Amino acid sequence: MGKSSSLRGRWLGNTLTIFCTLGLICVLAIALTFAGYYYSNMISDMESRAWQTSQFFSGYIGQNYEDYYRSCVTYAQKFEMSNQMELQFINADGLLVASSYGHWAGNSPTTPDIKNAMESLDIRRFVGENPDTGERIIAVSCPMIYSDGKVVGVLRYVTATRLMDMQIFQIALMALGGFILLLAVLLLSSSYYIRSILVPVDEITQKAKKIANGSYGVQIQKKYNDEIGDLADTINEMSVKINQNEKLQADFISSLSHELRTPLTAINGWSETLLSGDDLDPETRRGVKIISGEAKRLTEMVVDLLDFTRLQDGRLTLNVEMTDIRAEFEDTVYMYSSRLSQEGILLEYLDSDEIIPEIPCDPKRMRQVFLNILDNAAKHGGDGKRIEASMTCDEEQVIVKIRDFGPGISEDELPLVKKKFYKGSSKARGTGIGLAVCDEIVQMHGGTLKLENAVGGGTLVTISLPTAQ
Repeated sequence: MGKSSSLRGRWLGNTLTIFCTLGLICVLAIALTFAGYYYSNMISDMESRAWQTSQFFSGYIGQNYEDYYRSCVTYAQKFEMSNQMELQFINADGLLVASSYGHWAGNSPTTPDIKNAMESLDIRRFVGENPDTGERIIAVSCPMIYSDGKVVGVLRYVTATRLMDMQIFQIALMALGGFILLLAVLLLSSSYYIRSILVPVDEITQKAKKIANGSYGVQIQKKYNDEIGDLADTINEMSVKINQNEKLQADFISSLSHELRTPLTAINGWSETLLSGDDLDPETRRGVKIISGEAKRLTEMVVDLLDFTRLQDGRLTLNVEMTDIRAEFEDTVYMYSSRLSQEGILLEYLDSDEIIPEIPCDPKRMRQVFLNILDNAAKHGGDGKRIEASMTCDEEQVIVKIRDFGPGISEDELPLVKKKFYKGSSKARGTGIGLAVCDEIVQMHGGTLKLENAVGGGTLVTISLPTAQ
């Protein structure tokens, strides 16, 4: 599920990034909207009160200062909204002369709205931090003017924004909570939606891998009539066509192989008959030997092709019996060593005193495997002029090793050399199916066939066979 998980991660990552960005912008917009609404309403209310109160006091402006001062104190003492805001009276020098919080409510305020109201003769506001307490406040100052136009002082309303800010914060938290709830719903729905895509895609991927590995004809169950369903139909159609082509190919190879065996048998028989006589001149004898050798090589290729077609359609079977696998291997090595010696290649059997038990296997098929591996060693590692063969045993396995001293196999080709028809960069003649057949035979015995580059150069083939089934 690695790729599916990656697709899930990309989907959720992209969706969450966009959704979270938009959600946070919305939460911020809601908080700012409510903040603007609350602040503007509060300021409007305070400015309206300030204007109305200044109109009320305009009748006292003509009195002397003591009467005016007593009127301010009396009005401030009777102010009914002291629990929401403070009413202040400030003289023309900026000194606090009366407050709804008492005469000694605090130091004289120094915010710029006071001076601005006196200079402009109009209502001025201040929103910000109180220089004396550090608390955020809203202040509205309205000038109080004599009939001759002289400013006698300022009427000022002040309120802290703490409660209002708390309400705005609560609204922001509610908006954030709603966003988180919506995000959870989105994640659940997205998870279901992604699963509805990834599960069938993963099933299609697994079936496609089986098809790629040779299980031609495998069909994918179609669950949706959408793009995924179309993909399943396409792969199913491809699988059927590949299976048909493979069957046609296997039938053709099988038919061709059977047809080739008859003339090859005749060629082999007559070439051996001719070589057994003494009436051939040296040049003719040499030509007949070449014909005999090539006919035998073609016969081996035909056998490989027949085995391959049997593998493809499941007709390759084993005749298992308890076998002296050591004797089979030694006979194969000694028989093949004489042939290799004619080519100048030394096949050395590393004998040991280790006891090799009989194992359940098909002796004919295992001899075929040994011959094929030795033949590959001669073809691809013959430049080293030397091949080593050995057999050992541990508690559960018989281990056969065949090593050549040739150039070895490139690391890129090692994982591919056992695949059918793969020849890689080798220039040696052959069909490229011998190792595939050998690997299948060894697996049918419950063993493993491993190829690797040997230390010091060359290729090492290791065959492991279980001592009991």
